[in-house]
Amino acid sequence: MVTDSEKEVAYQVERGVHSSKDGSSLADGSMPDLVWSDEEEKRIRRKIDWHCVPLVTLLYMLCFLDRINIGNARIQGMNKPDLPHGMDLSGFRFNWALSIFYIIYLLVEVPSNILLKHIGPRFFLPLLVCAFGLVSMCTAFVTTFEGLLGARAVLGVFEGGAMPGMAFFLSCFYKPNELLFRIGIYVSAASIAGAFGGLLATGLARIPYWGVAAMRIGTWQNIFFFEGLITIIIGGLAPIWMPTKPSDAYFLDERERLIAAERLVRDHRADPDEKVSWAHVKHAVTSLHTYTCALGFFLINITVQGISVFLPLILQDLGWTDTKAQLYSVPPYVVACAAAVAVAYASDKTHQRGIYLAVFSLLSMAGFAILRWSSDPNTRYGAVFLVTLGAFPGGPGFLSWAINNSGGPSVRAVTSAYVVSLGTMGGIVATWTYTYLDAPKYPIGHTINLVGQLIVVCLSLFGIFYCSWENKQREAGKRDHRLEGLSVEDQHKLGDRHPRFRLWT
Repeated sequence: MVTDSEKEVAYQVERGVHSSKDGSSLADGSMPDLVWSDEEEKRIRRKIDWHCVPLVTLLYMLCFLDRINIGNARIQGMNKPDLPHGMDLSGFRFNWALSIFYIIYLLVEVPSNILLKHIGPRFFLPLLVCAFGLVSMCTAFVTTFEGLLGARAVLGVFEGGAMPGMAFFLSCFYKPNELLFRIGIYVSAASIAGAFGGLLATGLARIPYWGVAAMRIGTWQNIFFFEGLITIIIGGLAPIWMPTKPSDAYFLDERERLIAAERLVRDHRADPDEKVSWAHVKHAVTSLHTYTCALGFFLINITVQGISVFLPLILQDLGWTDTKAQLYSVPPYVVACAAAVAVAYASDKTHQRGIYLAVFSLLSMAGFAILRWSSDPNTRYGAVFLVTLGAFPGGPGFLSWAINNSGGPSVRAVTSAYVVSLGTMGGIVATWTYTYLDAPKYPIGHTINLVGQLIVVCLSLFGIFYCSWENKQREAGKRDHRLEGLSVEDQHKLGDRHPRFRLWT
């Protein structure tokens, strides 16, 4: 039975203050005597917003752009061996080139995030950006299918740590109720990349052939070369702007740094400098909610990654020219970007995750149903808007939901990487949803995505039910036995299993 004294200690652990019973603090570095106003905290948060969110958004946009530009390059002649520097991508070869990227990407996500936790983001994340920019630029010189496979595999090595790394980086600066809006902004860079990629590919492909006589570059090669070059330049400059953690943020004064760090210690009930241990890994990978979010992310990824790569081809198969297909791929991404940011903002304000995921997945279901059974090109193009509107908010939604319900920075680091790792398997499936055998209407691909979005709705509703049920169990005192016989420090280590921790629904 838990005593009143133990409950009081637990309450103090939750509130992030000194224990009145033994004088110990919540965690190493906690300063319970530090006091600040809401207005002061808001001012500090705005400074963090301006120095972290735009940079991370830009870096992730470059990451996604270098990932999906192969789809733009394909309809600009990359898969036509009779054209200069074209290669044979007939049959399933293009699908294999896409799959190898996600297979490697999947394998490096968790190790990369653990490495990030030890090294710090200021140089590690920009290093990844410069590396995948270099690989993208070198892809311009690939002339064989085997060379393309190698380039895509190496690209996966460096891009694998980018998305979970950036999500973890933001979680080190923001409280759970502030997080999704920021992750929503940076993940919306995927839709920005889709829109910008179509416009950029159209312009770059029109640059006349240039270079030395032994290696002339033009059409689809320009897409890889110049987009990779831009990525390298921006990645090389990123450490100048990027902070490492709140406690040493260069753009804050000494008091602001103390507040920025302390507010997270009290809210997360954890030491932000704790190292990742096997206990943290076990905690993250044995959580039912982690798997709920990971499966949802997996299904969302089938749609988002598939549409991102195959949309130019799907539009081209409506009977449109290469240029028209590239340009008409832009508006659906603009709508997706606006939706992702708006949903993230509303979700943070209402402290709800699952209901938004369920409702917007219904829109994607409607879009894929139209694509599956309609034959009118204009109607099918309109359905693409429903698909992007409904699917793109899902990725940041499931990722933030998993992070919000993980206690402690080390557990969050592993959880974010693990969810994205399992979700990346959806990217592998996505590369096989649209094949040449299914063209031009792609009924199999659209059916797979339709069923996937239906399951997303069910998972979202299950997540709401499970988190609500678990919160009620804790409110009824049915989880208080977890505190029995534990010191304040050991109680703190319970993280999201602590009876006073409340799960987001």
